[in-house]
Amino acid sequence: MCGIVGYVGSEQAAPILLEGLSKLEYRGYDSAGVAVYDGETGRLTVRKSKGRLKVLSDMLDGGASVAGRIGVGHTRWATHGAPSDVNSHPQLSRSGRIAVVHNGIIENYAELKAYLQEQGIPFTSETDTEVVAQLIEHFYEGDLLQAVGRCLRRIEGAYALGIVCADAPDEIVAVRKDSPLILGYGEGCSFLASDVTAILRHTRRVSYLDDGEAAVLTRDGIQCYNHLMQPIEKEICHVDWEVDAAEKGGYEHFMFKEIMEQPEALRRCVLPRIRNGEVVLEDFRLDGEYLRSVRKLYIIACGSSYHVGMLGKYSLERILRLPVEVSLASEFRYMDPIVDEGTLAIVISQSGETLDTLAAMREAKRLGAKTLSIVNVVGSSIARESDQVIYTWAGPEIAVATTKAFTTQLAVVTLLGLYLARRLGTMEETEYKSVLEELLALPEKMEAVLANRDGLQYYASQYFNHDSVFFIGRNIDYAMGMEGSLKLKEISYIHSEAYASGELKHGTISLIEDGTLVVALCTYHKLFDKAMSNIVEVKARGGDVLALTTEGKREELGKTANGVFAIPEAHPLLLPCLGTVPLQLFAYYVALMRGCDIDKPRNLAKSVTVE
Repeated sequence: MCGIVGYVGSEQAAPILLEGLSKLEYRGYDSAGVAVYDGETGRLTVRKSKGRLKVLSDMLDGGASVAGRIGVGHTRWATHGAPSDVNSHPQLSRSGRIAVVHNGIIENYAELKAYLQEQGIPFTSETDTEVVAQLIEHFYEGDLLQAVGRCLRRIEGAYALGIVCADAPDEIVAVRKDSPLILGYGEGCSFLASDVTAILRHTRRVSYLDDGEAAVLTRDGIQCYNHLMQPIEKEICHVDWEVDAAEKGGYEHFMFKEIMEQPEALRRCVLPRIRNGEVVLEDFRLDGEYLRSVRKLYIIACGSSYHVGMLGKYSLERILRLPVEVSLASEFRYMDPIVDEGTLAIVISQSGETLDTLAAMREAKRLGAKTLSIVNVVGSSIARESDQVIYTWAGPEIAVATTKAFTTQLAVVTLLGLYLARRLGTMEETEYKSVLEELLALPEKMEAVLANRDGLQYYASQYFNHDSVFFIGRNIDYAMGMEGSLKLKEISYIHSEAYASGELKHGTISLIEDGTLVVALCTYHKLFDKAMSNIVEVKARGGDVLALTTEGKREELGKTANGVFAIPEAHPLLLPCLGTVPLQLFAYYVALMRGCDIDKPRNLAKSVTVE
């Protein structure tokens, strides 16, 4: 959530800042602003506004009306203080000489604000960020980095900060704790960003600040410091994916583009990891002796990644014959979890920066568990801090509603299950080989699903005006329905819930009346007859049923349901990878017909970096 961009170099800063912020719009925001140092006036020029970035860009004539070669920019998602021009970032110190942009939350801001007000320092905004700007100025004695260091020793919470000072006109100071910050190394210039997409047009050479670290950016280079403000060297990484991967490429929306990219994303994720009939996970550091000592798997995740965990529970328990517990990361630290040295904690996050998930992973490690992360973003905090990481290799995902990251996470969970089963001897050879063959065929089968999407567009045209939708299913179909329901509510704003079909008569069926839309998932053949019984119950109470099944059951289901969409037959472990795609498309087409802002749904952010 929120976005930070910083630039220092020989070019005009404002156009570069605005361009970078435009690449971060997907993260979710309600206001935007920039602070640029003007060498002629010797002052910081701050321009900010509530609303979309275009409002700010028009105000600045695309950046042409603001002079200066160093500055910071921000897109804000309101936490402390309602969206407004005043509460937008950057926030200024009392004198206007220090400007701060901030992602995260300062938990003790009220205490610090009271202290500063006692010193006679007035405040103009409701934000916790203004406290940081005022506190830095309060400590400033000519050395900006030193003042920032003194400030950090007094603030509590999560933060990524970009700071510019009119008295230090050649440098940007950056610090982070529990919120991502990326440093970019250019020729005669340096960059700061909360996401690499913001600076990729200018440099592919980046490094990642770790918790407690700081950096001073100048046009001549970047110097990093540890938590004691001692100079350190950072590894510089090369971003090897193309700029076009973060562009729409002719599609109307990023979400639709990313749905269509899923077969290729699966190929990148799966094919290099299957060699000579075996799953190969390179650099896997958890040895056989440790794996044989594991007594329980604990999957920790939020949102769609949590649904991957729910599906993973079914598959991993089946493959490994180990108990698997799935916990929402936001609840994990507060439930006194039973975790010890015999627990392997599997942590799932697209961004690798989800704060609740990161904090839960740290708690699991503190309790003695080994941690294995499944993430998409290379070099992210969760990836760096976990004992083992498996990347999904999905490529950049820009739309807030996840699609290709979700299906590649599912694929990685299956690969991991097969890999562990081979080492633990818990899977029959014939089934192991069968699943591997199906994995290799998965991208082609997914292409067939996407090619047949017109039927889903038709169903969306029939039901897009419903106010409430229910998803029902059993076993993997129930977990898959949770994701389908989330997709629909995320981008169409329709009330939607997923229920285990067996629970219908325990209360849920009272909600079914004439015309109620129920999406029934019936891909799991083992429970098909029970799924059919639930559909009959819904129909008997006047509900309309859209059903998702496999090709072999299409005809039978079509005799009862109002509409049927079928996916190719596949091994039960892989059905969710295919079955999720029609649910994504249905949500997309419904939102399209309702005129929603599909890539940037209201109130949502791509990466949730606050609790």
